[in-house]
Amino acid sequence: MEIFTLKTDFIALNKLLKSIGWAETGGHAHELIDTGAVTINGTVETQRRKKIRVDMVVACEGNVVTIVNC
Repeated sequence: MEIFTLKTDFIALNKLLKSIGWAETGGHAHELIDTGAVTINGTVETQRRKKIRVDMVVACEGNVVTIVNC
């Protein structure tokens, strides 16, 4: 399990996927989200710009990241 330190109130889901290296491009991030490969707290998420906040757990293709406060 990875940890991502959030320095603002939130980060958009598509930007998070790129920031942690799970998506190579914005288009790749959108594809992962659109196909239902991404979950937030165990629920499939299809909103590309879903606001990801502290204490959320994001998973995709066997990878898991927990969002923490700086």
